[in-house]
Amino acid sequence: MGKDVILWAGAGQIGMAVARRIGTGKKIVVGDKKLENAESVAKLMNEAGFDVKPVQMDLSDKASILNFIETGQEYGKVSMLINAAGVSPSQASIETILKVDLYGTAVLLEEVGKIIKDGGTGVTISSQSGHRMPQLSASEDELLACTPPEELLSLKILRPENIKDTLHAYQMAKRCNEKRVMYEAVRWGEKGARINSISPGIIVTPLALDEFNGPRGDFYKNMFAKCPAGRPGTADEVANVAELLMSEKGAFITGTDFLCDGGATASYFYGPLKPV
Repeated sequence: MGKDVILWAGAGQIGMAVARRIGTGKKIVVGDKKLENAESVAKLMNEAGFDVKPVQMDLSDKASILNFIETGQEYGKVSMLINAAGVSPSQASIETILKVDLYGTAVLLEEVGKIIKDGGTGVTISSQSGHRMPQLSASEDELLACTPPEELLSLKILRPENIKDTLHAYQMAKRCNEKRVMYEAVRWGEKGARINSISPGIIVTPLALDEFNGPRGDFYKNMFAKCPAGRPGTADEVANVAELLMSEKGAFITGTDFLCDGGATASYFYGPLKPV
């Protein structure tokens, strides 16, 4: 008899913090575009008593996503999804951001929703950026929520000529993530399962440290200095929210997004971070 299986996409600090909260006694399959990243976190967690299998998984490639899911199913029924995979505005091109963060997430949520165990849960890591951009129309939001994944990148609002820069692409991707979670929550609910998203602010990770020391460093430092919390967050603080959402204590929560940004978005609209 197989174990309950956790599919974990994106072998970074946030995903690992979540996996450590919920992974005891379960088989964890961690997928990352760079196999060495998956192998590294698997080694750390296996040495701490977890049962983790590393695999190569490219979130921009549907065939790779399906292979990732099938690998998980070899060990038992998939009961949980942690999607912490993605690229940032300074890491990738407009095309790559949309293909990975927007399209890939839509595919992953849809395909896992088809096989998720009754009583299963999932969380996808979005971003505060999705809350900062100008509001879209109701019809545009519905298109982001409901368009079949293979048709998403053909939408007019996502065509390259309508995307200003990589930050705009990232914001659109994260807005789409939030809307897809709402849409998929209805489908997951038909299987007795739940799905939510978390939108972190500035979280200290190796990637964030690179950003702090890069060309956008002053922007990020100003953001966390002027948010109500007055500091960046930690991966464990995001994992605290995920643990609630994925436990029985969160059993009445599905189809929603949780800002975990130290109040940076509040400050952006109504405080010192408000654009002049």
